[in-house]
Amino acid sequence: QVQLVESGGGLVQAGGSLRLSCAHSGSSRSVDDMGWFRQVPGGQRELVASISRGGSTNYGFFVKGRFTISRDAAKNTVYLQMDSLMPEDTAVYYCHARRRTRIVEQSDVDYWGQGTQVTVSS
Repeated sequence: QVQLVESGGGLVQAGGSLRLSCAHSGSSRSVDDMGWFRQVPGGQRELVASISRGGSTNYGFFVKGRFTISRDAAKNTVYLQMDSLMPEDTAVYYCHARRRTRIVEQSDVDYWGQGTQVTVSS
C-alpha cells in the first residue's frame, strides 16, 4: 500500500505563496501519476494540478497560471508551488497518486494523503 504524506500547508495572506510537498512510499514505479486535489467542507473535490510520469501536466481551470506542479522522482516527491493565493483557494489540499493497472478489466488504483489545510486570509 502506497502512503502519501503532505506538508507545507498553513495560513497565508492573500497574494502570498506556499509550497506543498507530497512524498510517497515505495519505489518510483509504485505510482504513475501524481497530483493535488482540494476540497472545502460540503464541496466537491476538484483537481488542482496533476503530473504524469512523463512530465505532462494538467491544471484546474481556475488555478492554472498561478500554481505550478513539479515532480522529483528520485525523491518520490511531488510539489505544488502556489503563488498569488486568494481566499478562494482556502481548502484542504490532498495529494493524490494513481497506479495504472494496465489491465483492462481492473480500475486504476488511487492513493490519497491525509490532506493539509491551506488557509488564505484577505
